[in-house]
Amino acid sequence: MTCQSPIVVALDYPTMAQSIEMAKRLDPSQCRVKVGKELFTTAGPVILDELHKLGFDIFLDLKFHDIPNTVANAVSAAAKAGVWMVNVHATGGRRMMEASANALQSLASQTGKDKTLLIAVTVLTSMDQSDLVEIGIDSTPEQHVSRLAKLAQSSGMDGVVCSAQESKLLSTELGKDFVLVTPGIRPVGSAQGDQKRIMTPQDAMEAGSHYLVMGRPITQSQDPIAVLTSVNQSLLVG
Repeated sequence: MTCQSPIVVALDYPTMAQSIEMAKRLDPSQCRVKVGKELFTTAGPVILDELHKLGFDIFLDLKFHDIPNTVANAVSAAAKAGVWMVNVHATGGRRMMEASANALQSLASQTGKDKTLLIAVTVLTSMDQSDLVEIGIDSTPEQHVSRLAKLAQSSGMDGVVCSAQESKLLSTELGKDFVLVTPGIRPVGSAQGDQKRIMTPQDAMEAGSHYLVMGRPITQSQDPIAVLTSVNQSLLVG
């Protein structure tokens, strides 16, 4: 099944049962899903199998950050598990990102299957300038995101995770084909939660985002599929 929607629903649950229950209330033709650290640590790789059985493309959001060989092996394992997208931290540096990109390209050549998208995390959307200062980075979030995104592109990444507030800048600097995955997406009227740099779905897409990660506005609603359908219709999808 080919999903035309840019929406990736974050299944941020502590158990596989809760995640599968929510996934069954969604539609793989209207969204992809994201599996993060808590769920994957609790459920293990079996959660990927179960979501694949339901027809979903999966973004495995584990944000790998380690020595080059370790991360290259980790992203290869994710690709062999059939995930659509996997990510690493851009702050792991060029050698780590290049090793990961080369590993996925080699695997795709060997198997003849589509290459798993490899995305680099720039600055977490929960962070603002005061957080960067505390860890010794004397730049604005936008400046630091731009620096890391350029490094990621030159290291062979397919795109980056960034705030939608940086999408217009990065689309201009790095080209419209460089994939921008943006968390912190909140429809008008939704609670901000713990995200600091947020944007509505329509504004994010207009700014140049390719994929929009949405969690609580959909998963905590009484009718998740209705919210998902409404967002897609607002984006003229489906």
